[in-house]
Amino acid sequence: MSSAPAATEVVALLQLIGRHASPQPAAALARELGLPRSTTYRLLGVLRDAGLVTHAENDQRWGLGPAAYELGSAYSRQAPLQRISRPVLARLIDATTHNAHLAVLHGRDVLYVIEERAPRRPSLVTDVGVRLPASLTASGLAMLAALPSQQVRALFPSRDSFVQRQGRGPASLTALQSELAQVRRRGYAVESDSVTAGFASFAVAVLDHNALPVAGVAVTYPHADTPETAPLAEAVVAAAAELSTRLGHRPTARAT
Repeated sequence: MSSAPAATEVVALLQLIGRHASPQPAAALARELGLPRSTTYRLLGVLRDAGLVTHAENDQRWGLGPAAYELGSAYSRQAPLQRISRPVLARLIDATTHNAHLAVLHGRDVLYVIEERAPRRPSLVTDVGVRLPASLTASGLAMLAALPSQQVRALFPSRDSFVQRQGRGPASLTALQSELAQVRRRGYAVESDSVTAGFASFAVAVLDHNALPVAGVAVTYPHADTPETAPLAEAVVAAAAELSTRLGHRPTARAT
């Protein structure tokens, strides 16, 4: 008999971890699944090696890892997401007269999947297929701000995880968390000169029915000759909200 973990047990364990709002001790997971602890630890070890789960040494708990998020986001960056996004980006360009793009989170990078160019606007580095460090881009910051904090910590476990350009961009988890807190307060992310000198971007995360980010919508503009930027931010917020609604996201009602 093979000593490899049964596929059904691996799937059940991943689903169980995903249902919990926070990381869980291995003993609790084993108890819920009705598995021996030794089997559960073996399964967790396999999943950890694949990046699908992470282990917090300080409290001995297990949570979903970066690879689990990548698998989930992979579905949304397929044709359905792109198909419903193109007309929304086209209207965003009409409203702002600036280039618009859609990106997805891929590990610590963003991957640009749609680039819509406005008439008489120059092409940008954010073309389809380009990957850039998420912490340097507005789209990346918008999506990171919508992730659970433990997911962000898993993506950026040390200072070596951060990439800077000419001294721009967060260089530590503390700096990144401070930036993400500002994104949440504003409702959108901002980037200026970190990707391309002379250009800035507004971005907002597109959320699915679980309120998790599946993409980022952004508008990029030359900041030197764009004095009125508030309407740009409002247009991006509206575009992301429309896409989120189409993906089944329902904002949580605030208490009055």
